[in-house]
Amino acid sequence: MKKIIIPVDFSEYSEYALKTGASLAKKHNSELIVMHMLELSESIITTSDSQKSEETAFMLMVANKKFEEFLDKPYLEGLSVTPIIKHHKVLKEVSEVSKDVKADLIVMGSRGHSDHDGVFTGSNTEKVVRYSDTPVLVVKSNPETISFKNIVLATDFSEKSVATVKSALELLNELGEKVTLLHVNLPSISFLSTDEIDEKIAKFLSLANIKKDEVNIDYIADHNVEDGVLSYAKRTNADTLSMITHGRTGLSHFFGGSISEDLVNHAKLPVITFKL
Repeated sequence: MKKIIIPVDFSEYSEYALKTGASLAKKHNSELIVMHMLELSESIITTSDSQKSEETAFMLMVANKKFEEFLDKPYLEGLSVTPIIKHHKVLKEVSEVSKDVKADLIVMGSRGHSDHDGVFTGSNTEKVVRYSDTPVLVVKSNPETISFKNIVLATDFSEKSVATVKSALELLNELGEKVTLLHVNLPSISFLSTDEIDEKIAKFLSLANIKKDEVNIDYIADHNVEDGVLSYAKRTNADTLSMITHGRTGLSHFFGGSISEDLVNHAKLPVITFKL
C-alpha cells in the first residue's frame, strides 16, 4: 500500500480518518495525501474583480493556516504527508485525485446522516464511495478502538463479482489477520438451499482459482443483507465490515440489488467498500 488519500474538513471525524491513515501508513510505509476541499464558487475564482480576488486569497490563506495547524500532530512525525487544497467542494474530486496519484486507499471519517453540512455527513460519504474506483475505508470512531484483525466481506459468490472479490481479498489480507467471505441467504426468490449455496461457492472458487482451504467462507440467513452482515459480525466478534458497490447507481450489494446505505451510515464498525 503505497499511497493513502484522506479527505478532511478539520472536524473530529477528520481526526479519526487522519489517525487511522497514519496508523496504516506506519505499518505499510505509505505516503499520506491529505485533501481539503475549499468551497469557492467558480465566479469568485475566475473573476477579475479585486475585492473578490482578495476574498479568494484570504480564504486560501485561512485554509492553509488551518491545514498547517491540523497537520501539526505528533503521530504524523516521520511520515510522508502531502497536503492538497481543492477550490471546490465537489466530492467526485476525491476520486479524480485518487486516480491521478494512483492511490491504493481512501480513508474517510463519517458521522452518518446528519442535518449539518460538511464533508463527513453520510450522504457525502456515499458520494465518495459511489464515484471512487479506489477502495474506501469509512471510520466512525477514534482509531484507538479500531483494529482489522477480523474482517467480514459480504458477497453473493456471483460470477461477475470474481475479479472484484479477488482484488478486495488482496487488500483485506494485507490489512487484516482474518478475512471471511460471507453470503447472506434471504427469504425471497434469491433463497438458496445449503446444497445450492455449496455448489455456487465451489463454482466461484474454481473461477477465481482459489483453493477452499485458502479462504474462510461462511453464510447466514436473515431478512435483509444489512441485518445479516451486522448479526454475523456480532456473533463472530468481527471488527471490520466490507462490501461491493455498484458505483454510480448507489451503494448496492449483489444481493438482488439490495441498497446498502444503511450499512455504511449506521454500522459502528469500520466499513471498506470496493467498486464492481
